[in-house]
Amino acid sequence: MTNDDGGPRLDASGFGTLVVQEWGDRLHARLDRPEVRNAIDQSMVDELHAVCGYLEANPKVLILSGTPADPESGAKGIFASGADIAQLRERRRDDALAGINSGVFDRIARLPMPVVAALEGFALGGGAELAYAADFRIGTESLRLGNPETGLGIMAAAGATWRLRELVGEALAKEVLLAGRVLAGAECLAAGLVTELVEPDQLLDAAHALADRIASQDPLAVRVSKAVFHTPREVHPLIDTLAQGMLFESQAKFDRMQAFLDRKKSK
Repeated sequence: MTNDDGGPRLDASGFGTLVVQEWGDRLHARLDRPEVRNAIDQSMVDELHAVCGYLEANPKVLILSGTPADPESGAKGIFASGADIAQLRERRRDDALAGINSGVFDRIARLPMPVVAALEGFALGGGAELAYAADFRIGTESLRLGNPETGLGIMAAAGATWRLRELVGEALAKEVLLAGRVLAGAECLAAGLVTELVEPDQLLDAAHALADRIASQDPLAVRVSKAVFHTPREVHPLIDTLAQGMLFESQAKFDRMQAFLDRKKSK
């Protein structure tokens, strides 16, 4: 299968928990288990792995979203209410050690191109941890984000204990992780968890607008910058210098800089 630019396309025809749309520079995966508020089950994990495998081989911006609000029926939008508790209830030590959710969330975080999460309604537990794994988060006023795992006798073990602290600092992260605080949309904006709040009917447009801005950059420079950004502090500035040396030899660097000089000259 090919996409609109003639390249390969992800075959999502067998998916049952994700609805996928694809373009030349991006892929949109919508969580689609509305009957259980998009609870993340093993099938969704498997399909997210399939998306990751495709995007690792065919780097594109990934947009993640949930079920949108339906003004006609009055149904509220929802990103993901968390892991599927019915499945989680039956998991034992070996399941935890397998890192079922943490493995796929880490893979999403490490995708070559940026990941944009469009968040509406509940993003709780595993849904919140999926959002934390994204590079960018855009939300609505209805967003309710938190990690209620300790109230269920477990911990948020799919990235929240360290990603959330990196995102918002220790004090607020402990309120969410240890005291069950759920953050509303405005609180997420104030804490820097989301970059902007938009109206529900503008959420996907905002996500695509951000993807447009990313797509206007040189793809290789974006990929290298993301990889370098996430390397440990102790390897900087060496890794920056080596990465820049590679980019200095790319044809895109010469073409884009020449285009900049040409535009400047024509003014």
